[in-house]
Amino acid sequence: MNLLFRILVTSILVLIISYFFPSIAHVAGVKSAIIVSIVLGLLNVFVKPIFVFFTLPITVFSLGLFLLVINAGMIALCANLVDGFVVKGFFGALLFSIILSISQSVVYKLARENK
Repeated sequence: MNLLFRILVTSILVLIISYFFPSIAHVAGVKSAIIVSIVLGLLNVFVKPIFVFFTLPITVFSLGLFLLVINAGMIALCANLVDGFVVKGFFGALLFSIILSISQSVVYKLARENK
């Protein structure tokens, strides 16, 4: 149940972000948003830890700010893998990942408080 809730929340947030910030990203529809949330979850589970491990010295030296670059890379990679999802440039992916992370944190915190 928790997994389905996270996929649903991420899909809705991807749709909302692409609606309010069309200059950053575009999602073709609900089906594409669901696929984006699934692919992004899989990338965060399997690919992101490898990137974090190999860039650990840079991440420590930058006091963790390099993780923003890794998150933007995950969004850009997801945009390359999913048809119907377009992110405009590196800074678009960076801004999209920041907005998505903040909004996910808020929604998950609100859902936890309502339990």
